[in-house]
Amino acid sequence: MKTTLTGPDLLNNSRLNKGTAFTESERDTFALHGLLPPHVGNLEEQRLRRRNWLVSLGTPIEKYRFMRDLQDTNETLFYSLITDHVEETLPIVYTPTVGEACQQFSEIWRKPRGLFLSYPNQHRIEQIFSHPRYDAIRCIVVSDGERILGLGDQGAGGMGIPIGKMALYTALGGIHPEWCLPILLDVGTDNEERLADPLYIGWRSKRVRGAEYEEFVDRFVTAVKRRWPHVLLQWEDFAGGNAAKFLERYRNQLCTFNDDIQGTAAVATATLLSAINVTGLPLTEQRIAVFGFGGAGIGISQLIVSAMHEAGLGDKEARSRFYALDRYGLIVEGGQGVRPEQEPFARQRTELSAWSVGDPKNIGLLDVIRNAKPTVLIGVSGQPAAFTEEAIRAMARNVERPIVFPLSNPISRCEATPQQLVDWTEGRALIGTGSPFPPASYQGRSVPFAQTNNSYIFPGLALGIISSRARHVSDGMIKAATLGLAELVPTRRDKQAGLLPPLKEIRAVSQRVAGAVGLQAIKDGLAEVDATGLSKELAANFWEPVYEPYEYAEPGPEP
Repeated sequence: MKTTLTGPDLLNNSRLNKGTAFTESERDTFALHGLLPPHVGNLEEQRLRRRNWLVSLGTPIEKYRFMRDLQDTNETLFYSLITDHVEETLPIVYTPTVGEACQQFSEIWRKPRGLFLSYPNQHRIEQIFSHPRYDAIRCIVVSDGERILGLGDQGAGGMGIPIGKMALYTALGGIHPEWCLPILLDVGTDNEERLADPLYIGWRSKRVRGAEYEEFVDRFVTAVKRRWPHVLLQWEDFAGGNAAKFLERYRNQLCTFNDDIQGTAAVATATLLSAINVTGLPLTEQRIAVFGFGGAGIGISQLIVSAMHEAGLGDKEARSRFYALDRYGLIVEGGQGVRPEQEPFARQRTELSAWSVGDPKNIGLLDVIRNAKPTVLIGVSGQPAAFTEEAIRAMARNVERPIVFPLSNPISRCEATPQQLVDWTEGRALIGTGSPFPPASYQGRSVPFAQTNNSYIFPGLALGIISSRARHVSDGMIKAATLGLAELVPTRRDKQAGLLPPLKEIRAVSQRVAGAVGLQAIKDGLAEVDATGLSKELAANFWEPVYEPYEYAEPGPEP
């Protein structure tokens, strides 16, 4: 690697800094003597030193702050620490700790990372993008901070999500860090606590909505297409209606996907297929209750319907296997607040005539469990403790091995804890959670459960998209990511095993997912490489966090 930087400029460049690992000859070449202690170290001992300090910290948010500072100081060491200790560091740099970090982002923020595009600066977007420092960008994660996990509107603090997602693109998907750009669209916030905070770093205004908001987003997308015609754009943590709308509006204009909708759907479906390996009940015979029917709930349901269709069910018959609930209870034809995108899953009132329910105008989860007898219960509601003991015990009476996925993040918004589900089902439930939890047990026996984390999908999905040079992201590519993960689940070999591969294997999982996605892009006619070219690109694009030797590059002439 060649660089014109020397001395403090080199040490202050987080992408290039090697700290004490600069060799004697590099210290000579780049004028580093005296700026560094005399000891010449290596990445392994630096990683040990940083991990020892990380372990000594008392709270998750302290550990998050430490890791963010490390990322802003030495990126190679940051990614090396994550990849070497994935199970330990993933809950720190992303869910669940990133939720608290977004709430405290104005206090945590120290150094520029990514771009804040504020509504008052919309006329400067193309100028901001034009700087040569962004020439290498190949993927973007963008949020407007309105629906951060289950915590709601965090305004500019939502930048913690794109920063975290991009870090996982690299740490788990092997995507070069210089290719990644986190972006926060700052259109204000309706969070009164943020607006009243004198330390708040965002645009201090009520959130822009309606036509003005959509024009701003369109201006952003137009500028992205002009600057990077082949970029991958991932939408993240937009409010439900906007998330689905923007995905539909732009999916054929550039290469784009929404992780909350499609990534969540892929990992949930793969985990369900893994659970079916245990229960033996075919997918086509499952009865599925989905609690929380916004973008994530609809996305999960649509992908499972697609899988059922491939397994032999017609579209209408597959949808009939679903019982969707939102804030007004079971979604029924002509019911209160039913949105157009929910209608395909609405139940007909005639179907419910024989049901015994407490309130026919608001058929709740317990009513659905008692009458429909679902085999699968999926929660993406953000409503803590929504899966009550009475409801889960009722489900366990109807089903020998109930499949229960409380997927809402962070932990404070989870519908039920694994230990509760284990207790209420006498250890029979097959469980997938959105956040990491302590181990669960029943009568002295450990009961495994899966962390149904989108990290199993989106890093590999992104790597496959970039390596195939896909023009768009098809539904087939999302399904390929699902099946790529499903091929690796431990339950294919052992029904007593966990539902998903261990997190320590996630880089290998990402490579398998990437290969499946790339091959599907070729099959769909969306790729710019053939299968041989894809293999070469996948190998070339998978970055490892190791120190490279540097050479000095003479600066070019002044422009």
